[in-house]
Amino acid sequence: MKLVAVLGGIVLILDQAVKLVALRALPPGVPVTVIDGVFSLTLVMNPGLAFGMLGTMPSGWRWVVALLSMGALAVLATLARRLLPEGGRVAAVAIGMIFGGAAGNLIDRARFGAVVDFLDFYWRAWHWPAFNVADSAISVGVALLALRMLTAPPPRA
Repeated sequence: MKLVAVLGGIVLILDQAVKLVALRALPPGVPVTVIDGVFSLTLVMNPGLAFGMLGTMPSGWRWVVALLSMGALAVLATLARRLLPEGGRVAAVAIGMIFGGAAGNLIDRARFGAVVDFLDFYWRAWHWPAFNVADSAISVGVALLALRMLTAPPPRA
């Protein structure tokens, strides 16, 4: 459990620090090219869930997004209680990354009513939805957790 807390804290601090730099250095909605034709830094405020889902919801309903996020954390906490005793380091790393990322995005929702996104990958006119450090940690954590669950021996009856 200590590894979960330490890694979650590191992800949270890194996420919030990088978002602070992005908020101070990037003009909203104006791409700053890093790799021409592939990657830009573009500050956007995402009021929705992952990849902008529910982003067009009226602002009075934004609390629904926050409740869904907290519900997902509760489900993860339940899953963590089951996985951590036998899950080893991989499960602890995965859960720490997910918790840290989720906490970072929840802080944004509380502060701004939206999540600060700024990493913009694209090819020609096709853009992957902008994302941030927290989103990256959540994605890697979920992938690690899925791999751990798929490769784990079946539970003994």
